[in-house]
Formats: sequence, structure tokens, C-alpha cells
Amino acid sequence: MPTVPPERTASDQRESHRARELAESFGSDPQRYDRARPSYPAAMVDAIVAASPGLEIVDVGIGTGIAARQFRAAGCRVLGVEVDARMAEWARKHGFEVEVSAFESWDPAGRTFDAVISGQSWHWVHPLAGAAKAAEVLRPGGRLAVFWNSGQPPTELAQGFAAVYQRVVPDSLAARWAAGATTASSSPSIKASEGIQAADGFGDPEQWTFDWERTYTRDEWLDQLPTTGGHAQFSSATQEEVLAGVGAAIDAAGGSFPVQFTTTVLTALRN
Repeated sequence: MPTVPPERTASDQRESHRARELAESFGSDPQRYDRARPSYPAAMVDAIVAASPGLEIVDVGIGTGIAARQFRAAGCRVLGVEVDARMAEWARKHGFEVEVSAFESWDPAGRTFDAVISGQSWHWVHPLAGAAKAAEVLRPGGRLAVFWNSGQPPTELAQGFAAVYQRVVPDSLAARWAAGATTASSSPSIKASEGIQAADGFGDPEQWTFDWERTYTRDEWLDQLPTTGGHAQFSSATQEEVLAGVGAAIDAAGGSFPVQFTTTVLTALRN
């Protein structure tokens, strides 16, 4: 049986509440989120599908269905679990069945699946409780695969972005991410690995990486910024100031730029 996570301390609960607040802020504009957020490399989707025993999948934190649409196109039948009812409704518009719940407390009603996936969302899930729930709902030989995109603009431009955040919102999460964008995916994958190893039922976790590139115009970059961590919690005036500063930096760099992405997958098989 999966290991039951220990009781959380008051500090853990406060941190969880803050994380949940930030997670749920993404649903303030699901249309923009769906339009502006990057998808995932087709090679990653193919690798996860090929390494799973079947095509029945649960997408944890399905959001608006960005990853789910890619897995559906690869032949999978996808059920979404999503904590934010606004995001869930947008995914339903794309034809997905979505159950509104935090994954840790979700009731699978006896159903089992071939894979549990989570794109850009597993860091909002308690790493041990989430792994335990995944072990509960996966069939023997089923696969847990959680993944994140981490993007790095050209160095000089990234420094320009960081300077804007340091000037306008120096103590924000967005400023910290801008200052260390190249390591954005490392912490959640480490925590996910620890949770998988602590939960009964899984083999040793593996890490897969997929490198790819996308070119952004000024307008495309500014469109996606409000969908990233912390931006939705800025006041409208602060957000306008940030976008103006970032836009000016992109204009000075020629109006468009390449972003080097790495998609990191943390994955393990259910025993």
C-alpha cells in the first residue's frame, strides 16, 4: 500500500495555503493561459506513451488542456483532475472530462489507469501525498510522468528582464525566477523524486530531458508573462510597469528573440 504522508505542521499548512493561492491565481484568465503558454515537445509525448502499458491517462492539474490535447492526439483517453473550476471549465470546452479536486484528496472511485501525467503542475501537489495517490490509481506497470518546461532567453536579454523586475518588484517570486531562470525546473523535480522514493509502490525514478527552441515576438512574450508565477497577483499598475519595461528591452533587442527550452520529465513505474 502507498505510504501515508506524515501530519503536516502549522508551518507546512501555511506554506501549502500560500502555494495553493498562487496555483489558483492562474485561473484568473484561462483564455490567455491557453493561448500563450507553451506546449511540450512531441518527442516527450511519444516517449511517455510508448513507455506506458496502455492509453488510459489521468492528467493532474490539466489546466486548460494544453498537454492533454497533445496526449489525446497521440491516441490517449485523458481524464483531468484540476483544483481550479475555471481552468476545468476551459478544458471541458476542448472535450475533456474533468473532475474538480486537489489530487491528494481526489476520489478515483475504484478506477485505475495506465499513466498519471502532470505538466507544469506537480510542484503544487504535496510530493509524498501526490506520489501515494498516483500509486493508488496506477495499474501494475503503469507510469507516473511529471514534467516542466524551463526556458532561457539570450543572456543579455535575460539580464535586461531581471533588471526590470529588480527595479519594479524586487522582492517578488517573479524577480527571483527572472534572476535564476536556468534552474527553474530543478527544485520541483528534486522534490518530486524525493516524494516518489518515499512512497511505496514505485521503482527508482528516472529523469528524461528534451531540448527545443521557440522564437517569441514582443507581443507573444508580453502575452504569456501574466500567466507565469506571481504576475497575476500584481496590481494592474505594477503589471503594466513590468510589461512596459520588458517590452522596451525586447524592442532594444530587435523585437523578437529565441528561447532555448528544456523539458524535464521525472518518471517512475508502478511496481
